[in-house]
Amino acid sequence: MSGDMKGLRRGSVAVVGAAESDLGQVAPHTSPVDLMAQATRRALDDCGLKMSDIDGIFCAAGQIRLSPLALAEYLRLKPNFFDGTIIGGSSFMSHVAHAQAALEAGLCEVALITYGSTQRTVSRAAATPREYNYYEAPYKPFLPASAYALAAARHMHQFGTTREQLAEVAVAARKWALMNPVAWEKEPLTIEQVLNARMVSHPLTVRDCCLVTDGGGALILTTAARAKSLKQKPVYVLGVGEAIGHATISNMPDLTVTVAAESGPKAFKMAGIKQSDVDMLSLYDAFTITPILFLEDLGFCPKGEGGRFVANGAIAPGGKLAVNTSGGGLSYNHPGMYGLLVLIEAVRQVRGECGQRQVKDCEISLAHGNGGVLSSQCTVLFGGPSTV
Repeated sequence: MSGDMKGLRRGSVAVVGAAESDLGQVAPHTSPVDLMAQATRRALDDCGLKMSDIDGIFCAAGQIRLSPLALAEYLRLKPNFFDGTIIGGSSFMSHVAHAQAALEAGLCEVALITYGSTQRTVSRAAATPREYNYYEAPYKPFLPASAYALAAARHMHQFGTTREQLAEVAVAARKWALMNPVAWEKEPLTIEQVLNARMVSHPLTVRDCCLVTDGGGALILTTAARAKSLKQKPVYVLGVGEAIGHATISNMPDLTVTVAAESGPKAFKMAGIKQSDVDMLSLYDAFTITPILFLEDLGFCPKGEGGRFVANGAIAPGGKLAVNTSGGGLSYNHPGMYGLLVLIEAVRQVRGECGQRQVKDCEISLAHGNGGVLSSQCTVLFGGPSTV
């Protein structure tokens, strides 16, 4: 499917169920498919549908090579439509677009998007072993951190972004996480603590890097017509956009510009809205540089201004723009490919069920996924009933 999503109709489908699996460090001998199934059960309970209602499966997993087959077998389902697209952490935003296409075409009626990872339990290296790269490996990069460190260093050099501004992203995420009962991190964080933490890959310290946790989640989507009869407030898919740029960081044309600059405009065009209409952003924050790049590339501030944009608590609770209200991959949870949890928070904010961290009158949210080493970028815009 091409990344421009031509033919998809704004608001034709809705998310009706959303749930996390167990998070953090799960019980011994739990498998990634166990977590997918657990989250699926919870998402079905959330919307009032049954397992037998699911006839479309969309999943990706770093630990399972043939995840749609493994999941269908585990759940004892024989779906009419299935998709195992895997492009890293943005896979699940891509799955939203593909599920919408399948639902519109009548290829399925109830679509499940799910993910699970036990990377903390089994170790990150065992969960997602790296492919050998003959062109980069001789230089001994510590991937993926070194790739993102290159982007951060270039942004600092080219635009004057400071280490303190990068640290603002981590501090804001932690402040949001302290309002999320299931967030991994429970202690406050300061800019000084970020700067003085153990160096991982210059200029990024360990506090600039995402968590390593177990976890997963599930979304249930169906047609807008059917969504109205279910128990949860529908959250409509207003716009989607996909783009891929490169596979390896040494082939990224410009370390300061991601193809979110392509996926974002596609999503906004389909949704027929502008950036000022968005009430909250759920951005993939594997490293502190990524929200800065995405704020720029998605059009929320000019290129090069991302560091200054996030300064002085601007994206923290009480700031000018609510970003990563769950606590993000930096402080809430990051089970390998984090994109599905990015989507779940964006859905919950539109539903108005986020408790202490709820964004007031949140009608439109943006969920943006990143895969590989700034390689794949996918954007989804969600809206409540008043937006369709």
